[in-house]
This record gives sequence, C-alpha cells and structure tokens, in this order.
Amino acid sequence: MPSKTTPKVRAVSCAVVDRGVRLGNREYDTALRCDVHDPFTGRLVGTVGQASADQAERAVSIAHDTLRQNLPAHERAAILDRVAVTLTGRREEIAALICAEVAKPISMARGEVDRAIDTFRLSAAVARLSAGSVVAMDATAAGAGKIAFTQNLPIGVVTAITPFNFPLNLVAHKLAPALAAGCPVVLKPAPQAPLTAFALADVLESAGLPAGWLSVVPGSPEEIGQVIIEDQRVAAISFTGSVPVGRHIASRATGKKVLLELGNASPAIVDADADIELAASVLAPNAFGFAGQTCVSVQRVYVHESVRDLLLDRLIATTERLGVGDPTSDDVVCGPVIDDRTAEKTLATLSEAVAAGACVRTGGLRRSDGVLLPTVISDAPQNSALMQNEAFAPVMGVATFDNIETAISMANDSAYGLQASVFTSDITRALTVMNALDFGAVLVNESPSFRTDNMPYGGIRDSGNTKEGPEWTASELTIEKLCIIAQ
Repeated sequence: MPSKTTPKVRAVSCAVVDRGVRLGNREYDTALRCDVHDPFTGRLVGTVGQASADQAERAVSIAHDTLRQNLPAHERAAILDRVAVTLTGRREEIAALICAEVAKPISMARGEVDRAIDTFRLSAAVARLSAGSVVAMDATAAGAGKIAFTQNLPIGVVTAITPFNFPLNLVAHKLAPALAAGCPVVLKPAPQAPLTAFALADVLESAGLPAGWLSVVPGSPEEIGQVIIEDQRVAAISFTGSVPVGRHIASRATGKKVLLELGNASPAIVDADADIELAASVLAPNAFGFAGQTCVSVQRVYVHESVRDLLLDRLIATTERLGVGDPTSDDVVCGPVIDDRTAEKTLATLSEAVAAGACVRTGGLRRSDGVLLPTVISDAPQNSALMQNEAFAPVMGVATFDNIETAISMANDSAYGLQASVFTSDITRALTVMNALDFGAVLVNESPSFRTDNMPYGGIRDSGNTKEGPEWTASELTIEKLCIIAQ
C-alpha cells in the first residue's frame, strides 16, 4: 500500500516578503525581480531583486573596505551569541518561512532553526578561543635566544554561495565561522530560497553586526558570477551545491581558496548479524525526510542476502507509515521536491531502473497530490543512475551481497565520498568496514545522514575538498602569521 498522504490543510503560513539587494546594511530596489513560490501550493511567498554586475562589484568593494575595521574577537563572539538568542525567540516565524520557501516539513524546519542556533553558538566559541601557538625556537641551535609565536588572521573577503535545501543552517555554516574568523562576506543565496537568507541578515544586523560585514546579492550567475568569483579582492569562496557548478567555480577562481561541499549517493551496508529493526527504523526516515533532498540522504542500501527479505519487509512497512503531503502538517516527513524539473528527472531515473530489471516495492512511478511517493526499489543494477548518481529525491535502491568484501566494493563504486554507514553487531567487522569504505565519514549502526553541527563534515572525491563545522571552517578562513622576536 502507498504511504499515507495528509490533506492539504495549511496550518502554518507567513506573509508575502519583498526584498531587494542588500549592500552592507542598506537594501536597494532593482528593476529585475524574481518570484519565490511555495513548491507545494504554488502560492507566491515573496519576491527578491536580482543584483547587477555593478551591485555585485559594490558588494565586494564594501567587504574589502570593511577589512580595515577593527572588530575584536570578543565583539564578534557577542554578536554571534546574540544571533542565537534572537533565532531562539523567532523560531516559529523563521521555521514557517523555511517551510513556505522550500516546502521543508515544518517539524524539520524547526529542527533546522535549532541547528542554526547551535551553529552560531559554536562559532561564538570559536571566535573567543581561536588563538595562535608558541613555537619552541630553542629546539634548534639557530633558534636559541629567540621567541616565536603565531597569530591567526582573517584570510580576507569571503564569497558564500549556498543551496536551497538548508536555507538557514547552511547559510549559517558559511556566515558564522567566517565572521568568527574576522572575514566580511558577500552572500549569494540559492534562487529557490533567498528569503530566509535575508531574514538571517536582518537578525545579524539587529544583533549588532556593523555595516559592511555582510552583503546579500541574489542574482543570476551569468550576471554576477564573474564578479563574486573572479574579483581579485575576494580571497576565498565557500560553495555548497552540485558537482558541475563546484568544478566550474574552482576553474574560474584562480589564486583563491575554494571550499567545496558537493554531493553524495549515500550507501548503507546491512550485514547478516545487524539489528534489522534498528536499520529499517533509521534508514527509511533518513531516505525520505524532506523528500530526500539532502547531500547525505540514504540512497543505496546493500543488504546481506540472508536477511534481504526481512529488511525489505521492514523498510516497506516503515516507509508506508511515513506522513506524506502537506509540509505544514506536523506529522508529515516527505513533502514535494523543489520543482517539477526535479520530479520529472526522478521519475525518469526510476523508469530507467525498472526497465533494467529493478522492482518497485513501494511508492512508484507517479505523484500523489503533487508529491513524489517515497519509493523503495530492489535489484537495481549497480551501474544504473539510481545506484551511481545523486538522486536528491525520495528514492532508495536496495541490492544484495553475499560477502562483506563485495558490499564494500559496491558502496565504494561511486564518484562520491561524503558519508556512509554499516550496520553490524560485530565490532571487528565494523572496524574492518570503516577502514575500507572510501568516504569522509563512516558511521556504525547509524544512518549515513547523521550530522551534528560541531563535527568535521565533508567528503572526498566528487563530494568536495573541505570539512565544514565552525572550528574547521574558521581555520580554513584564517592565515597563520609567524612572529619572531630576537632577545
């Protein structure tokens, strides 16, 4: 039976928002504007201005001039702490905006606000505690009689380019560590989700962030991309998004530090001795929550042939209990994907897998009330798009293995390397698999989607080249300066 679909009862709403282009703490109207629509209802959520190349250049100039301002670490930390307090007080309002803008289920939108609060608090701690180190100069004869220490200095202007799927917390993961490190930011939010970024900019201003430290420039890459990526006054670019766009940015950002957090096709291995109830209860919600639109959404499950049928039964049962439909309803887990193009691409991927011999176990090749049904497919070929490419949609492919070496090989058989997991009750087996999986993080008896905001999060290969998390991001955005004093 299909997953239950909730009625279209709009329990959460927010007013239509009209924003421009934010240069420093001033907002400007523009002739060219872009509408933002609720992906579930199609209603107008707001409009935003589209920055011109001249406005983008002005944003970079403002940020570069701001580098000369003296904003001590304790003041930066206090601002970030005040942001966390304000977000706490405006939790419901901002969650409603996230829900409306990207159709993230309201319970998950609230969770995103909570995570952003953590991100700002953690970044405040980084601002307070980031320090250099003392160098033991007398460890060599040449250094005897000298004192040396290092200082952590801001790298310079940072361009931040963010995706739609976490319109608050992934913006926070760009802004908060950069500000903690003392770097002014030019932010280009996702075209599908710029309104939450503006709301966060308002919160930063109300928290006391001086003018010039943040500009928000929504706009087309063709119009403003050359400026915010190639301008020589930009020292670093932090991008989260697709592999092709990330590669394009890196190819154009000559002489700059480029931090890339890209995609994944997250695998989970379920061994013969695994707790099947645990695996199913963890994997299904993390495959279909927010319609699978996260970088680490569970997409590929490799199960030992001896427990295949049992796991499939449990996955199907768990999936069919998930709430599907109106994202404003508290019990909904899976709402719509971001747009029709994504839905059609997903249906094509599923059709291709079925044509190659895969079997639809629940869900299927259709939409219900505009929402793609959470779909479990078994026996998809390893070389199919479903098992190789990032779906970013509510689909899960299940395949079998007869020995753990085969499972490891299939899990590694992807261009991506962000996060993976293994379910087993054997600690020796767990350690073996952890060492063999070629991913930035490997989890045991947990979903590969797990993340806390203070951990080093990032992948290898086509999944990116950096670790996010306030401590790690701030470190990437600082320059270590060595100071030597002769006695």
